[in-house]
Amino acid sequence: MLNGGGIKKIARAALFALGFRPFFLGAAHLAVIAMALWLAVYRFGLPLTFHTLSPSLWHAHELIFGYALAVIAGFLLTAVKNWTGIQTLDGWRLCLLFLLWASARIAFFFGDAFIEAAAVLDLAFLVALSVGIFVPILKAKLWQQLAIFSKLVLLGAGNVLFYAGALGFLEQGVRWGVYTGIYLVIGLILTMGRRVIPGFIERGVGYPVELVNRRWVDLSSMVLFVIFFILDTFTQFKWAAAWLSVALFVLHSFRAVGWHTPGIWRKPLLWSLYCAYLFIIVGFGLYALSVFTDLVSYFLAIHAFTAGGIGLITVGMMSRVALGHTGRDVNSPPKLLTWVLYLVLLAAFIRVLIPIIDTQHYLMWISLSAILWIFGFMLFAYIYIPILSRARIDGLPG
Repeated sequence: MLNGGGIKKIARAALFALGFRPFFLGAAHLAVIAMALWLAVYRFGLPLTFHTLSPSLWHAHELIFGYALAVIAGFLLTAVKNWTGIQTLDGWRLCLLFLLWASARIAFFFGDAFIEAAAVLDLAFLVALSVGIFVPILKAKLWQQLAIFSKLVLLGAGNVLFYAGALGFLEQGVRWGVYTGIYLVIGLILTMGRRVIPGFIERGVGYPVELVNRRWVDLSSMVLFVIFFILDTFTQFKWAAAWLSVALFVLHSFRAVGWHTPGIWRKPLLWSLYCAYLFIIVGFGLYALSVFTDLVSYFLAIHAFTAGGIGLITVGMMSRVALGHTGRDVNSPPKLLTWVLYLVLLAAFIRVLIPIIDTQHYLMWISLSAILWIFGFMLFAYIYIPILSRARIDGLPG
């Protein structure tokens, strides 16, 4: 139990000064541990306890509601402070929020043996995070940010579906929950990406450039994506979802062309975001191919969204946000960071695209992809532990 002195020490600790610090570090460590555990189960037959879940659905849950949600939590707790000018959770309150998240992950490391405890901790974390995000928005009356907040609430609903299925209350709950989580995270990336990717590129390439954004592309792609998500997750109308994925592939390809400028390929923190967006576009294309042909597996499309889109954009955003919010120059990142991004990019490329060419060595490619992912996030943790655990270099709070 925390005493008064312990609380004061936590309140003063740089690690708990702002949300991005503990949650980015936690996400990086989980990315390593969960992937290593998954590889041990999938490739080497490690005997984990799975009664109500398949190992693959456990793996999917932890990388969406564990890893990706930790990145989202860190990002939103930091961004909401910037948007509102109001301090979000910090000190011992942030420490307790992080412990809720971490405790749920530890419970899940034993398979589904402690599923009830994991459910209580995970849902308590989501409620506390939602309150911590909503209160500053409410105080500042920034109603336009409620669209982002609503996706966080829906992620909570997706996790409720997952646990309702895992505990035997809802037959399709596990699948509905996992795919709701995947598509909501992709939707959040597409929503936030519309705001930040072109802005980062315009400010970061080192020469004047004005990238093309069209409102009709924004609106139509958002509406089509919501319908696509509902059809693929909750219905059997895969053919209709496939036609929507074709339309989304075209719309987002059109947007990606408008966001391209040659200078991005000289900046790791720019090309990583752009390549992540390209992987999401490839995911839409592979989804259509998986429905209309026998050329590719549906799960290659899903891993284009997750390993490529979510994996690459989250590590890129964590890298950038952590530098900027600790007083460092985002245009001069650590040299080793380029290798982090290369490793995660190569892991996604091998997981998604190589099996299309060579199905004979499918298990080998999955294993190699997982190993590259693990080394990528180990290197990220090596670079960012001192950055995230120490005070800002410019002496400012945060």
